[in-house]
Amino acid sequence: MTDAEKYNYSAPVAQLLMLGEPEGGEPKEWRNYLELGFTAEDVPELLRLSLAVDELWDEEAEAENVEGYAPYHAWRVLGQLRAEAAIEPLLTLFKLQSDNEWVMEELPEVYGLIGPVALPALTAFMSDHSNDEWPRIHASISVEKIGQGSPEARSLAIDILSKQLEAFHETEYEFNASLISNLIELDAKEAAPLIERAFAAEAVELDVVGEWEDVQEALGLLSPEELEEFHQRREAERRQRVEAFDRAMGRETAGPLNIATPSNTYWRQTPRVSVGKKMKQKRKIAKQARKKNRKR
Repeated sequence: MTDAEKYNYSAPVAQLLMLGEPEGGEPKEWRNYLELGFTAEDVPELLRLSLAVDELWDEEAEAENVEGYAPYHAWRVLGQLRAEAAIEPLLTLFKLQSDNEWVMEELPEVYGLIGPVALPALTAFMSDHSNDEWPRIHASISVEKIGQGSPEARSLAIDILSKQLEAFHETEYEFNASLISNLIELDAKEAAPLIERAFAAEAVELDVVGEWEDVQEALGLLSPEELEEFHQRREAERRQRVEAFDRAMGRETAGPLNIATPSNTYWRQTPRVSVGKKMKQKRKIAKQARKKNRKR
C-alpha cells in the first residue's frame, strides 16, 4: 500500500508524503511548490495534511519518517497559495503544537505569505488570554511578518502591535518584550513613547530586548556612542554600590573603580544577539522545562 492510499490523499497532495525534510528556513528559500501543480482546489486536503502533525510523525523513526515532514510542506504550499481558508485552522497548531519548533518557526512565515487578510484572526488570538504565552508570542511574530510585506501592511501591523502593547500592565513581561521586538523589526519609531512607558512601568523582560536605551539604539533614536556612555555610567554605578557594600561589611574592595572603556567593555566585545534569536533561546529553555515537568 502506498502512502497516498494509506492516508487517502489524492494527487498532487500525495507528492508531499515523499519529499522528506524541507529545505530552506525563509520563504524565499522554499521550493516553488506551485510548480508541482497545486491550485486552490487542493486547499481542503492541504489543510487536512497540515493538521496531521501528530498522526504522521513517528518519534522513533525520526530520519526514516519521510511522511512525517509532509505537514510542513503542506502549510508552505498553503502560504504560497495565499489560502485564506487556512487562517483559522492553522491557528490551532499554535495551541496544540507549542513544543514543535517547525510549527513555531514556520507558521509566522506562512501567515506572512497569506498577508493582511490574516490580521484580524491573529489579533483576536493575541488578545485572548486563554491562549498560552508562547502561542500568542508567535502570533505576534506572524503580525510582524505580515507587516514586512508592504508599507500599507506595515502601518496596520504597527497599529495592532501597539494597541496590544498598551495593555502591558495586564500581560506577561516576555510577551511585552516580544511585542517590542516586533515593533523594532518594523522600525516603528512612532511607537517609542509607548515602549518607554512599558519600560518605566517595569513591565518588560530585559533579558529579551535589553533596556530602554538598547531599544532606542535599535530604533535609531540613540547612537552607538550614546548607548555605550549609558552602559559605562550604569557599570560605574554598579561598581560604586559594590564598593560601598564592601566597606560597610568591613571588607577590602576589589581595587580602584574600573570605568568601562571601548577596549574592555563586555557589550562591545560580545557579538550582539538579535531579539529574534533571544526569543528562540528562551523558548527552547521553556520547552526543556516543560519536558522535565512531564517526566516528574
